[in-house]
Amino acid sequence: LKSLPESDRRAVLEQLGVTSPGDTANLQNKLDTLPAKEKGDEAEALAEKKSIEPEKWSMHYQSTVISQVHDTFNSPYDNAMTSLHAKEGGKARTSATGTIFFGRRLWEGGEVYFNPEFSGGQGFSGVTGIAGFPNGDITRVGAERPTVYVARAFMRQTFDLGGERQDVEGAANQLAGQRSENRLVLTFGKIAATDIFDTNSYSHDPRMQFMNWALMDNGAWDYPADTRGYMPGVVAEYIRKSWALRYGAVMVPTSVNGAKYDFKITQALSHNLEFEKSYKLCAREGTARILAYYNHAHMGDYKQSVREALNAGTIPEFKATRAYRAKYGFGVNLEQKIFDDLGAFSRTGWNDGRTETWMFTEIDRTISLGLSLSGKRWKRDDDQIGLAGVVNGISGAHKSYLEHGGRGYIIGDGRLNYATEKIIESYYKVAMNKNLFLTLDYQFIHAPAYNKDRGPVNIGGVRFHVEF
Repeated sequence: LKSLPESDRRAVLEQLGVTSPGDTANLQNKLDTLPAKEKGDEAEALAEKKSIEPEKWSMHYQSTVISQVHDTFNSPYDNAMTSLHAKEGGKARTSATGTIFFGRRLWEGGEVYFNPEFSGGQGFSGVTGIAGFPNGDITRVGAERPTVYVARAFMRQTFDLGGERQDVEGAANQLAGQRSENRLVLTFGKIAATDIFDTNSYSHDPRMQFMNWALMDNGAWDYPADTRGYMPGVVAEYIRKSWALRYGAVMVPTSVNGAKYDFKITQALSHNLEFEKSYKLCAREGTARILAYYNHAHMGDYKQSVREALNAGTIPEFKATRAYRAKYGFGVNLEQKIFDDLGAFSRTGWNDGRTETWMFTEIDRTISLGLSLSGKRWKRDDDQIGLAGVVNGISGAHKSYLEHGGRGYIIGDGRLNYATEKIIESYYKVAMNKNLFLTLDYQFIHAPAYNKDRGPVNIGGVRFHVEF
């Protein structure tokens, strides 16, 4: 202990509960009664911080069931294909997913992960009629009947660039061990872009936190994904102690929200760039993330579709205007700890709104703000309360397309009395034990699909989640 710097020595003693001269004397007496070898082992153990034993392999599992119901609401007209149907009021819609997370350490810094998954169920009106859709797990559901598929299959290589060693707890797609605070991480294979970009401690996981699409991710980010939310790609991350820079090149599908990959990668690719900075505000940790994306895909154009429809005297649609085009956007993602048990978050997003939404949801502008409170104050540390609001909007070209009767793959009522889509979500998550969680959720949606002739809509939900 005497050989350690004073600050390190004090830290070790505090971990052992030695905070007074009397405690130190008791510790010395204990050491004096030990045989020489054990005394040396004990001193060495005191001088070195215990690290997590590296995992060679791991397996984790999650399963989530979400059941929601909405009330009847004002609905003077709709489109049978892409409207939220008032006649479904009072009818529950349920989704279910289950995922196994396999991980294997290959060599120093090299890891491989494989995630078989199943999903099934239904969303309201075939998952249409609301841009900020209320069930975040329904993005994984491709059919009503449960279907098994490969969600993720990727390799991660971490290069040590020095700095303080950090302990890493074992978790889904994360092997326990140690890493340096300065590192370069390369990930390639079939991934979920949202696992790496636009993360947020308080609102990012619809299986444990807020469930609305526009709260779990930046709604204006048309992130690269197939029907179930995954896509092959490569991501490079340069991570320092207080900041990080990420770039990802990810494939896109051949059709809107499709399952087939577009292999014309010189014309069809999603580029994503994010800068992350950690800071302290009034001695409380916070993180800011700035995201930019630039997508190339075989997309339709709003203005051209309307122009051609007016000339032909028909309703605008994308089929005749699809070509390889670019779409770009930006996002700001903030999280801030207020107290030990209370945190706040906010997201702001914008995209150019010239081309059809290709992969995520029909939001061109968004701003959200929310709070997350743990149950520490009432001695239920793993319980959680969330309250958040989000306002979504669309571009002028997108608005004109809907006003003339056009529809996207999620929204389009046949006509439009425009208003921003406003959503409030609140939930209480109860930890039944360390593996099982029950959540009660409520969402209020004003002007669903940007149409103030319809709604408002009240949605109640129950979520069961198990993980180990």
